[in-house]
Amino acid sequence: MAELRAPAGKRENAMKTYHILFNPHAGNGHGEEEAHRLDAMLEGAALTYHNMTQIADYEDFFRTIPADEDVVLCGGDGTLNRFINDTAGVGIPNELLYFGVGSGNDFLHDLGKEKGAAPFPVKKYLENLPTVTVKGRTYRFLNGIGYGIDGYCCEVGDKLRATTTKPVNYTGIAIKGLLFHFHPANAEVIVDGVSHSYRKVWLAPTMNGRYYGGGMEVAPAQDRLNAAHEQSVVVMYGSGKLKTLIVFPSIFKGEHVKHTEMVEVLTGHEITVKFDRPCALQIDGETILGVTEYTVTSRVPAAV
Repeated sequence: MAELRAPAGKRENAMKTYHILFNPHAGNGHGEEEAHRLDAMLEGAALTYHNMTQIADYEDFFRTIPADEDVVLCGGDGTLNRFINDTAGVGIPNELLYFGVGSGNDFLHDLGKEKGAAPFPVKKYLENLPTVTVKGRTYRFLNGIGYGIDGYCCEVGDKLRATTTKPVNYTGIAIKGLLFHFHPANAEVIVDGVSHSYRKVWLAPTMNGRYYGGGMEVAPAQDRLNAAHEQSVVVMYGSGKLKTLIVFPSIFKGEHVKHTEMVEVLTGHEITVKFDRPCALQIDGETILGVTEYTVTSRVPAAV
């Protein structure tokens, strides 16, 4: 299906039916309100809104929708993460579109699109995704796994969101963490069976896309649809607080990787990261506490 143009005319959308899946928690709690922007963008079409937090079985949900009716997923990166895990193993016969209205929108950034851009086909990006295994459970992920100061930022951000409706300043959390609260760990990183050891690791995320954290270009060379089906693990290590604080802001433009004395990027199909102490981890922005290791597995066997 061709990308929709906004605003769409009544004639263009006449007799067309869309099922709008929205996450009320997206966009700092404005997910439903943001989703209704589609009333004007898809003017003339028949729109049915569904609160995705109330859908218990997606197999049943898609069974009730005719194959010629499109589904529009509305929300942000957390919404996408929830959807890809809730629909694991579920066949989706319908055209699936995405309307990005979240607070971070790293998936949109990776595709060169802006928040609120017209809904576009997204199914190819949600198929054959890598998985991460943490504490005995396996999850699919879309953008990346944050571990280290990035996981710490999500941990603190979650606590702040529980007490305020204001947007969370993750950059401020990171700076304060680097200066006062977060202590680097020693790590072992195993990529396709080859072990690498690092001291004073500030972060060690594994990326499927280029961005996380609301615009940080952590893995500038990573292509989520790369032919080799590899992920990138980015290790920032060995530096003191001052040097790390000076270099860290360059991550927003992907220029941190130029500091090869303290940043190493490895690619592979199976990546295991082990810290010598528990640390918070984030999966597409969703936090898991007290993690000592994680393993990412590619969407295809390493032998391919």
